[in-house]
Amino acid sequence: MIRTAALAALLVSTALCTSAMAQTPTPPNPPLAEGAFATSDATDPYLWLEEIDGERAMAWVEAHNAHSLGVLQGDPRYEGLHQQALEIVQSRDRIPSPGFNHDGTIDNFWQDAEHVRGVWRTTTLDSYRTETPQWETILDFDALAAAEGKNWVYKGATCLPPEETRCLVSLSDGGKDAVTIREFDRTTRTFVEGGFVLEESKGGATWVDENTLLISRDFGPGTLTSSGYPMIVRVLKRGQTIDQAQTVFTGQPTDVSVSAYTLRDADGVVQATLINRGVSFYEGETHRLNPDGTTTKLELPAKSNINALVRGQMVFTTDQDWTAPSGQEFKTGDVIAYDLQAWLADPTVRAQLVIRPGPREAIEGISNTRNKLVVALYENVRGSVYVYEPNPAGEWARSRMDLPQNVSVGVGSASERDDQVFVSVTGYLNPSSLFLADAATGEADLTKSLPAKFDAEGMTVDQFEARSADGTMIPYFVVHRGDMAMDGSNATLLYGYGGFQNSLLPGYSATVGKLWLERGGVYVIANTRGGGEFGPNWHQAALQANRQRAHEDYQAVAMDLIARGVTSQPKLGIMGGSQGGLFMGAMLTQRPDLINAAVIQVPLFDMLRFHRLLAGASWMAEYGNPDVPEERAWIQQYSPYQNLRAGQPYPEVFIHTSTKDDRVHPGHARKAAARLEGLGYPVLFYENTDGGHAAGANLRETARRIALEYTYLTRRLMDAPAQE
Repeated sequence: MIRTAALAALLVSTALCTSAMAQTPTPPNPPLAEGAFATSDATDPYLWLEEIDGERAMAWVEAHNAHSLGVLQGDPRYEGLHQQALEIVQSRDRIPSPGFNHDGTIDNFWQDAEHVRGVWRTTTLDSYRTETPQWETILDFDALAAAEGKNWVYKGATCLPPEETRCLVSLSDGGKDAVTIREFDRTTRTFVEGGFVLEESKGGATWVDENTLLISRDFGPGTLTSSGYPMIVRVLKRGQTIDQAQTVFTGQPTDVSVSAYTLRDADGVVQATLINRGVSFYEGETHRLNPDGTTTKLELPAKSNINALVRGQMVFTTDQDWTAPSGQEFKTGDVIAYDLQAWLADPTVRAQLVIRPGPREAIEGISNTRNKLVVALYENVRGSVYVYEPNPAGEWARSRMDLPQNVSVGVGSASERDDQVFVSVTGYLNPSSLFLADAATGEADLTKSLPAKFDAEGMTVDQFEARSADGTMIPYFVVHRGDMAMDGSNATLLYGYGGFQNSLLPGYSATVGKLWLERGGVYVIANTRGGGEFGPNWHQAALQANRQRAHEDYQAVAMDLIARGVTSQPKLGIMGGSQGGLFMGAMLTQRPDLINAAVIQVPLFDMLRFHRLLAGASWMAEYGNPDVPEERAWIQQYSPYQNLRAGQPYPEVFIHTSTKDDRVHPGHARKAAARLEGLGYPVLFYENTDGGHAAGANLRETARRIALEYTYLTRRLMDAPAQE
């Protein structure tokens, strides 16, 4: 979902009651017999669909695209939905996302109908705060792609502090994670002739000084991890070739990735040069790069993240219980601070506890201005912003910003010159707004707000809880018309994700509102375990052997919706992407009796082979290792691909993916569709040949994808009977 902001507090009906109907544990799928479908390469007849650009595979894709587009674009309602989606995604009536530069000016990346690939532009803060900012173009990516005959997709830029005149621009071919990095001069607004150029690879580059980079790339055979990410960090000097760069750190092939970055103070001065070794998706090591080129491992929890450097204090979070070298005990979710230079000199110095969230609280964002730490803290999936400041005694004082309550808040770009910070505020029914806050005073001024993109008159939001199989109460939001009949007749879309500590927070989505809610649909968001809504423990409760808990949470929400009369099986559809696509597959194979539609976006589906495809090996910390018999046993119980069977009440599903997705292999989606068809089920499948994991290389493709989804949902849930 799009997380933007809202003008006023969302009026939420907080009916946190529980349904009298408790779920019984979901029985596992029948055990897979030895030699069963797709339990080995020899028993998978669709392995050829993993050949991303293979001639046979692409012919299959083209045939399925032709069929699915024919069905969905042939629906008389598609064109209207497409025009509405296109108008929304290309609208200039959006808040330009602001990014503070070191000198106090504002940068923005912008896409619209004239700038489909986008434009990087800049203005002053005073101009930005007006209704019509005067933007100056830094780099036009449509013009660049046309001039170079390339399918460039912008993936970000990093500029060297404090002057920020030299930048490293990342460009992706068609939306892939792999990027080409080129040095750019903001003053002349041209690429630097003879400057730094790093050819296409996953990885990154960080400025040390104007003539030095830290780079982690594909340096040739033996330099990538089994997950396909960099294993080596080198120091590249201006004028050197990649091969001449000095290797300063080498990880292990079993690591997820290795990368490097600089920890700078508010004046842009490097206080520490750090290397992150990602041992697994959640565990890692931080090493300091010393001036002589050696490295020193730092004493930090294996599950931790460095969040900020403010007034000499390095702030980090721990996702595990941890005993510091000083002997201090810290808990999972704590926010901790060290005096950086004192700690680097002596790791046994005492740390300061900054925040210890409660059991129904979670930290969703940490940033820092020149002098303050700014934190988005959520309680029961509703956010507030707090400002923390160290005092001479080493303790941290806290104050609350003056912002709307009972909403989602997002801490945006912060100034390094003073204590100004942008904060977004959002709710399901209120259009976006942006505040410019002063962390020193706690005051916040409304800077920009948008008119409504859909008619929310008479709509409301309820928050309920469903009892999962093990008794855990799972919160979920229901967005609907206030006069909704509780007779099971409402077309309802249930969205879920449930993994990687990703929280589904209330947010204003113009496309959901216009293409679904305004037309009488009900929108539901499930805050299942596996997400981060209640901190690291909420996520870790559904890791690996306990993954089925998240699936049962999602099923419990579906059952609760039906028990309350919000909807019924013929009117209930589900939607989710990536890890959420796995969620959809588990619902399809375990409880197809609950649903009549499923939008399965860029999914994981073959969980016995996920670790062998693209970046999949990096996710074994989330799911387990299918090559370990004990772990394979729990994975194959829910792996959707292997558990698709004949004779089940599967609805016609809509699966879509992207050929250019180099994170989640498109083979997952292709093989899911092929297997369903092989079992005799109707399937709609669409593959965008550009777009990467976000499934949209440009705004026009994004609008088409959205229109296809809601045309499908209309046919399945709003028509009676559902159209096949």
